Amino acid sequence: MWGLFPVSLAAVSAYHTPVLIDQIAGLARGSRRIVDCTVGGGGHAERLLGEAVELLAIDRDPEALEAAQDRLGVERAKWLNLGFADPRVLAAVARFNPDFVLMDLGVSGHQLDEDHRGFTFRPGAPLDMRMNPGADVSAADVLGKSGEAELARIFRTFGDERRSRRLAATIVRRRQRSELTTSDDLVNAIRAALGPRTGPSDFARLFQAVRIAVNDELRALEMALPAFLKSLVCGGVIAVVSYHSGEDRTVKQLFREWASECVCPTGLPICSCRGKALGKVEPKKPIYPSEQEVAVNPRARSAKLRVFRKADAS
Repeated sequence: MWGLFPVSLAAVSAYHTPVLIDQIAGLARGSRRIVDCTVGGGGHAERLLGEAVELLAIDRDPEALEAAQDRLGVERAKWLNLGFADPRVLAAVARFNPDFVLMDLGVSGHQLDEDHRGFTFRPGAPLDMRMNPGADVSAADVLGKSGEAELARIFRTFGDERRSRRLAATIVRRRQRSELTTSDDLVNAIRAALGPRTGPSDFARLFQAVRIAVNDELRALEMALPAFLKSLVCGGVIAVVSYHSGEDRTVKQLFREWASECVCPTGLPICSCRGKALGKVEPKKPIYPSEQEVAVNPRARSAKLRVFRKADAS
């Protein structure tokens, strides 16, 4: 039922360095039923687990889940090897009645460091980028089969690329000569379209855009967050760490709507919505990693933590 996996990896304490761990641990203090929607290598979960805490650990990457089990011990949690928006996960979370839900939306250090997973723009890496290696669609599929308009949308919406049409047209033109299968192919297409002065920050941004499309990440977030709020006990907390402007915008807009007493369209003479806030954003501004944390873990530099506390029963 819970998708348990046997433990076979050696201890992987450095699988991934968890970001904002002190702040997240502080937010979870006193919680008894915690859901870690993206358990990764178990770094956050290890800190959050206490003697009386029940943990539901979720990750669609079987390698990550196995590493977390090896780190924490299989018996210390209930495990689900599925994406957090999967209907089976949403049903399991509802049964679990959590008082704290954590979502860390980033790619793990292990995924980035392992070239065969295809998340990196280091030379020779395959264009894969699947969070679940068994999924049907890879980065090569997205780049090789999407229409020019769809590719432009991906680079514009997920990569904030103002020359998205030019890049999309370049990719379509190049794939007619030969398939794009490695990181070099996409890097060369980016340079051809955007100029030779493009560098690592551009590659990182545009590779991330493809990764978001491959894994349908924003739609999954939009589906999962309202379901998690419904499952959360009164007074419980949802904490979301995002690394991309689209992710953060989705979280910010949802939290703001939930914290509003009225969400009726402007101009209605009488309120016809729920008429009360579902909770509050606390703190009102996102929480950022400290300079010291970024110095130790540079991958934390773009992290933003937003927190929503569900209203008590009235």
